[in-house]
Amino acid sequence: MPKAVYLAGPEVFLSNAREILNAKIVLTREAGLIPISPGDLEFPKTDSKWELGLAISHIDEQLMNSADAIIANLTPFRGLAADTGTCFELGYMCAQGKDVFAYTNVKADHGERTRDYFGGVWSTDANGLPRGPDGMLIEDLGFIDNLMLHGGVVRRGGTVSIGDAPADALFTDLTAFKEVLAVAAGKLR
Repeated sequence: MPKAVYLAGPEVFLSNAREILNAKIVLTREAGLIPISPGDLEFPKTDSKWELGLAISHIDEQLMNSADAIIANLTPFRGLAADTGTCFELGYMCAQGKDVFAYTNVKADHGERTRDYFGGVWSTDANGLPRGPDGMLIEDLGFIDNLMLHGGVVRRGGTVSIGDAPADALFTDLTAFKEVLAVAAGKLR
């Protein structure tokens, strides 16, 4: 029986969300897996933004509960790091002991991106550790995002694929998604 894979990422916020989500759904089916896309949920009818948010959160958790695995898009979103909702979803699936996979469309690791965030201004402390101009440690371990995300995937036997998409295609380039999807399909079959 084919395994179900939850497709997590910030694509739901794109102006062409349906197009990108549909492309990922088709590719996932072609790989012999059952796609579960949070972009497919039906919003409940309510006049309250608060109630709508709670309902979406509940539905997303139900979708993750029904999945066997996750493929999380950890491409930095609106800042230095991955979309916070996607981070929650990846952690949720890790905590359930499900198979976890991830990808990013940004080649620069978290340490490089942090240095860029500070315009290249940083220093080394007395212990040889990199510090930003704010005095805080720069996490510089070669991971694509926070060590708990990248490390959580790898420690559970998953794979993180690293792409290098052009800036205008950060959330539409599916090259790294296809790479991690092939690995996930091989492991989940």
